[in-house]
Amino acid sequence: MGNIFRNLDWSFWYGRIVSLVAVLICMVFHELAHGFVSHKLGDSTAKTMGRLTLNPLKHIDVLGALAFVFFGFGWAKPVQVDPRNFKKPKRDMAITAFAGPVSNFLLAVIFLFLLGVVFPFLRNSTAGNIVLDIIYITATFSVVLGIFNMIPVPPLDGSKVLFAVASDELYYKLMRYERYGFILLLFVIFLNYRTGFLSIATDAVMNWLSNITRFSYGIMMSIIGS
Repeated sequence: MGNIFRNLDWSFWYGRIVSLVAVLICMVFHELAHGFVSHKLGDSTAKTMGRLTLNPLKHIDVLGALAFVFFGFGWAKPVQVDPRNFKKPKRDMAITAFAGPVSNFLLAVIFLFLLGVVFPFLRNSTAGNIVLDIIYITATFSVVLGIFNMIPVPPLDGSKVLFAVASDELYYKLMRYERYGFILLLFVIFLNYRTGFLSIATDAVMNWLSNITRFSYGIMMSIIGS
């Protein structure tokens, strides 16, 4: 039995566990952002269903979280929204949808900034390096989730933003084809598998956000130092 445990690839399971923690953080903030913004715009559905919380059990779809960990994409329990409660349904629905990806990009900036702050203090210990891994992978997954959800294919958030800026005539035409969105989504996933476009976009955005956070961190350190 001891030999079995010693021969296991612990690096693989370490990566999966750290990834799962990161996914939980990213998805919780993504769904909370949808619910919070919809509530502020007049729809209390998310609040009534208990979705205005940081409790991951309220937001996470187990299969979706595991898919994200092992395949690089996934899903959470969608926040229910009733557009009839909005003053301007198309506009407010787009704002509510856009809030999810925006929250992921903001979360990535916060975690990258945090990484710069704590890195000198944690890099020389095993536990510290685990924390650093979680911070960095959370930032990366948050960017992946934000970019993936901005793809204008139903049921992703980008489609709701696209539908909202369309004319009323085009909007209702698009809505008729929304039920085929899952097929389009599978095509997007296959395209990403063949081309890796999501990884390319993530690397580009991560470099951009890293430059912003390094610049901000440098300014903060110069202010503190003076």
